Amino acid sequence: MSRDRAIQLLASVLLVASTAICGSVLPSITDLSQKHSLRYTDVAIEGAPPFVALGTAIGALRGIIVDYLWIKVHLMKQEGLYYEVMADADLITKLQPRFAAVWAFHGHNMAYNISVAHNTSEERWEWVKAGINLVRNKGLRYNPNDLQLHKELAFWLSHKIEGVSDDAHLYYKTEFAREWHNLLGEPPYEHEARILWIKKVADAPETLDEAQRRTPGVMDLVERLRRDLSPYEQRFKFALDDTFLRAYAQWQAARGPSIYVRIKGIGRGDPFFQALDEIASDPEAQPAWDTLLAHVRKRVLADEYNMDPQLMYEYTRDYGPIDWRTANAHALYWALKGEQYGEDRVAVDENDVYRIVNIDRAKIHAMQGMARWGRISFDPFSRDLPARLPDPRWIEVIDWYWETISAKHKDTRGPGPDLFMAFHQNFLSSAVRELYRSGETELAQKYLDRLNSLYGMGARPQNPKYDAPLDIFVWREVEGEYEFQPHVAPSDVAAALRYGFRIGIGQGRPEVFQQAVKFANDVTVYFREHEYIKYKTKMGTERLAALIGQLEDSVQNVFAQLMIDSTVGLLERLAIYNYKDLPDEYRLAVYDDIYPHVLRQLQANELSNVLTIEQALPAPPGLEEYRRMKAIQAARKAEEARQREGRPSATERR
Repeated sequence: MSRDRAIQLLASVLLVASTAICGSVLPSITDLSQKHSLRYTDVAIEGAPPFVALGTAIGALRGIIVDYLWIKVHLMKQEGLYYEVMADADLITKLQPRFAAVWAFHGHNMAYNISVAHNTSEERWEWVKAGINLVRNKGLRYNPNDLQLHKELAFWLSHKIEGVSDDAHLYYKTEFAREWHNLLGEPPYEHEARILWIKKVADAPETLDEAQRRTPGVMDLVERLRRDLSPYEQRFKFALDDTFLRAYAQWQAARGPSIYVRIKGIGRGDPFFQALDEIASDPEAQPAWDTLLAHVRKRVLADEYNMDPQLMYEYTRDYGPIDWRTANAHALYWALKGEQYGEDRVAVDENDVYRIVNIDRAKIHAMQGMARWGRISFDPFSRDLPARLPDPRWIEVIDWYWETISAKHKDTRGPGPDLFMAFHQNFLSSAVRELYRSGETELAQKYLDRLNSLYGMGARPQNPKYDAPLDIFVWREVEGEYEFQPHVAPSDVAAALRYGFRIGIGQGRPEVFQQAVKFANDVTVYFREHEYIKYKTKMGTERLAALIGQLEDSVQNVFAQLMIDSTVGLLERLAIYNYKDLPDEYRLAVYDDIYPHVLRQLQANELSNVLTIEQALPAPPGLEEYRRMKAIQAARKAEEARQREGRPSATERR
């Protein structure tokens, strides 16, 4: 055998042996990489971005470059060079796409640091969206199992959009609601109906061919849309994407009761709208429309928002009546998804238990936000802010989920168990108070009984705190707080009355309004008869006198504030003012004060095209007599003040 042949044979043997050895250790290496989260996905080739080839080509040098850039961006951030950070952070994500921390850093820089450097709400919103989109659409595609990245995104949605720390937060809420209203439409109110509503999207066909097989006529509908709308390509270029969904949502809203449709003349004389209306209104095409819309929504959710409609359906089914037009709904989605796909990857290390606690806190926080502001009413043609009201159904969800989360963290090291128990007790106590003062007495009693069974007479040792009639319990709770923090009373009363006006008057539930007024009167009587009411400071002033005066006028004050509050839709406020059973005494008390504000707001609103100020805000009967009475009272008070201070009267000065 020649020397070359021997070398070739030896090399072949070594190759076979090396391959066998590598094959035998590969499973253990894969298990270790999975255990220690060294891969950004559970499947080796799944989700690999095109930049991986670049990183692989650089080899070991990639780590040195990434370390250098990472140090550099931190130094630039400390110097406030937020724009300069962008290029280097973007390069890191390309070199090391499974480096989840840099995606979070990059997104936070845009959503928080750069956004607040701008002076207009529109510019700020673009940067907030850019930060969220970066992590949601790219970072989480490349790191679908990273728990921390899911938690960061959930926090931004709850804090940046649903919170109030940013001066432009109202604009964020409006634009977020508009975007998702256009994408999915308005959901039904009932939970079961909402489950079926989102299930249509989850069960939708993946492709157009599948849609055609399921509902013959889909392809004909698509061809008809393309043909009949082609003359309007400069305005609307037909494609099965979010633009198509937005056009359909506006057509659907235009057929509803919106007064702004009539004001703006939407549809009348608009050839594009008429062409779309002719197709969308065709009764023979409705089955094809239903299938096509569900298909397009499914594809847009998956392709443009990196969201799984099946998970959206499951979370709506298993947790509560999610309205996807609220950012808290999305915070809950990403927190739940992070737990579902990322928790096992950190559970192996007990030092990472805080990450699991934090993702669970994000879920609870999102649910709490939906309990407080989860009911959305939105007119896409109005420039008004979306109406955001409490959704008490989420109180039950939180109560139920607390049991699950308590069992999960029963043996968790650190403050986890006590943290969630304290939250549950405080949340339900606050819910009882808020429900009671808002007139929802049956629900308030239900959760007081629940508190008593867990932390009251059903606890060991027993605690009589919750074993009391509902009104007594609520009053004990507020009485102790009011004694040490009397300034809290006006805000409690204002919140109750505001809810009473919007739900009791605005939605035709007078018992809710009556309960709110009763609560305000009870608080007023408490302070009027309080033993400290006669206490005077060293300056000779009565400590609680101003507060009593504020409470005595609370109904009129809250009504006046609500009528000029631009965060509440003008149409809603005018409906409350003109409610037939609203006592005229409330209108009389506020009319002169609110008139110039409402006039200015009406003139800036499209409603002014169909309503005069006299129609929108009619003067209440007896207004002139009321004005004379107020003038006499004002003169009498001025005279009394003069006599107390020993000043000459107007007659004496002359």
